[in-house]
Amino acid sequence: MHSIIRKAANLAVVTGAVAAATMAGAPAANAEPVQHGCAYPYVCFYVNRAAVNAGHPAAKFQVVTSGFQDVTSRDGYIVLNTRNDDVAYLRSNAGTLCVGPNTTTVMSAGITIDGIRISSSSTC
Repeated sequence: MHSIIRKAANLAVVTGAVAAATMAGAPAANAEPVQHGCAYPYVCFYVNRAAVNAGHPAAKFQVVTSGFQDVTSRDGYIVLNTRNDDVAYLRSNAGTLCVGPNTTTVMSAGITIDGIRISSSSTC
């Protein structure tokens, strides 16, 4: 009887050790880095350079749309597109502007952004 209990206990220890080794050897998920408080796959808007440095976007957009989504109208946004393969079109008082994948764009004074459309296109 003791040998059966001993075998069961040994089996439990081996099973636990194999499970622990499997978990320890599992590769970590490849997460995209967070840039200035903006994680993949977002397009983030910042009100100024201090907000970029602090990692505090004023707005984040993620969804690919066929039309423009409203953005709080503002002059001089800094726009960070963390998406790898998608562009972001910005509706502005200067016409439609395009921010390519993995790109940061600083709007000039006088350029007011009031809309965004994320496209699955990889080029502007």
